[in-house]
Amino acid sequence: MIKIKICGITNLPDALTAIRYGADALGFIFADSPRRIRPEQAAKIITSLPPFVPCVGVFVNAPQKEAARIARLCRLSAVQLQGEEDDKYCASLRNYCTIIKAIRVNDKTSLKQTADYTQVDAFLFDAYEPDRYGGTGQCFKHAWLRNARMTKPFIVAGGITPENVCDVIRSSRPYGIDVSSGVENAPGSKDGKKIRRLIQRARKCLQTKPREVNHEK
Repeated sequence: MIKIKICGITNLPDALTAIRYGADALGFIFADSPRRIRPEQAAKIITSLPPFVPCVGVFVNAPQKEAARIARLCRLSAVQLQGEEDDKYCASLRNYCTIIKAIRVNDKTSLKQTADYTQVDAFLFDAYEPDRYGGTGQCFKHAWLRNARMTKPFIVAGGITPENVCDVIRSSRPYGIDVSSGVENAPGSKDGKKIRRLIQRARKCLQTKPREVNHEK
């Protein structure tokens, strides 16, 4: 079953709404972004959540010690590294949590960057923009991922909405999807109806109709 992460959480009501409608994980952004949240605020939200809810911290070129401190403070299940962090940096955080390395996809050759990383648990593919590390709301050609040889599970992000989620999943067949702006009223303010619609459609889109059986003799 496809895994769904709702990212850019900034408040407890949005977090609980996402969980209620079936999100598998929540994302908290600790980098420059209109959805940025202070670590102490994120920790307060996370400690108020039901048990067994994975929480992911999003970082961009943060000092390793700072990322480790926030991972411990917030009891993060995973860190998502969106910058130019190298494999050594990734390895330094594996004692704390799962490592997701983001790759910004400009063209098909961008996928070759995965060969540079052995100390990660999963990859996340997002749209490329020269001056932005994520949260662009833009799509890339997800079909490039369909036949790519991946040694790790991968997650797709970038411009995913309730309207196109099935196309994204069917074209790339990812382990999971990461959605933020596509389920918002405004940056950092989630729309419960959009979250519910996206999750419902994502869960259904890979289901195949059962084969009809002729019971007539």
